[in-house]
Formats: sequence, C-alpha cells, structure tokens
Amino acid sequence: MRPQLDDRLLHFTRIAERVDIAPLLAELDAAPEMWLVDTSRQRKVRCQRNTRNIFLRSPRKPLPPGATNANDVHESRIAPAARKFPRALAFCERAAEELDATLGRATLVALLPKSRVFPHVDAGAYYRVRDRLHLVLKSSQGSPLCAGGETVVMHPGELWAFNNKARHSANNPSPETRVHLIFDLLPAPGRGLHVLPPGDMNRTRPSSNPRT
Repeated sequence: MRPQLDDRLLHFTRIAERVDIAPLLAELDAAPEMWLVDTSRQRKVRCQRNTRNIFLRSPRKPLPPGATNANDVHESRIAPAARKFPRALAFCERAAEELDATLGRATLVALLPKSRVFPHVDAGAYYRVRDRLHLVLKSSQGSPLCAGGETVVMHPGELWAFNNKARHSANNPSPETRVHLIFDLLPAPGRGLHVLPPGDMNRTRPSSNPRT
C-alpha cells in the first residue's frame, strides 16, 4: 500500500484501490444478525443515528482510572464480534503493518439508504494522533464524504485516509445500504497523514502531512 498524494486535497489521501473485498463481503453475508448485536453507537451518538455497527476492535473496558470518555483512551481490545470477521480484522492488521503503524479501533459501519452521518468532529486524545481509514465495501452510487470543506466520492475497493479532526459528514444517496470498514492507525513518528500534535487542542489542520 502506498498513499497516493493529491495536492488538490488537504484532508483526504487515497491509500489503495482495487482491493479484493470479496472475502470481506462473504463474511458480512454469512452473519447479517451481527448488525443488531450492539446498538450503542447509533443510540448514544446522535450524529451516527442512521448507522448500524459491528465492532471489531473497541476501547479498553472498563475505562482506565481517571478516564471519563473513551475518546481519550488509547488502549483498544479485540471485540467479541471479531470472531465472525477474521478476514476483515486481518485486513486492518495487514494495512497497519504495511503502513508502519499500530492498529487501534476497527468497526464495520452500515449507513442506511437515503440517509447521512451528520456533521461532527472526532475530538479527543485518541483521535488526535491517529489516522482514520475507510475501506469501501458496499456503495452502489459511491460514498460522498466531506471534511474541512472538501468532498470526495469513494467507491468499492478503495481505501482512503481522511482528517476526522476537521468537521466532517457522510451521505448515502442510494436506495441501498452503504458499508465501510473503518479503522484507526497510530503512525510511526513523522509518518502520519492527517494527525495533530498530541497537545494541540485547537487545530483542525494536520501538521505532519507529507504535502507540507
């Protein structure tokens, strides 16, 4: 995997295309009941209320002493549902290895037909130092994602990183469910694509992006 830099885009980086997603789709087709096992994200996070989620790697529980929000918890663990999706988890692990990074959280996310993820910012110490990646698995009309005033349309088999520290939103214009594999990578020092310095609480633009 080699990031494909585009000087026209500050908040997005395409990592790969034509990824073989058939094995991951087969896992999803074999376990449709898993979409309703844990509904906490769509119930508790208002901007995500139109989604369905399957957690593959999640924040360490219980939260460490002194932590009141998972957004500031760096440690993650393999979630129980991951046993149904070994190929999806293996893809995340392989991507982390090839990009010289450490895998964090990972989630399969379905966005319902004709619906959207509402604008928000992923705030907290965990997100600040990590790159967020999307592998498109199902998207019959493309997956528009907006961040920091930029918009890209992602297609099945494409892997993208984007700046989730900027205000962002997603849209599913099709009458079919859109599914992405979403995961976070902690890059090696100086290798981040869309990360912020750990102590810089007010910036939304990446400081270690190789474009600069």
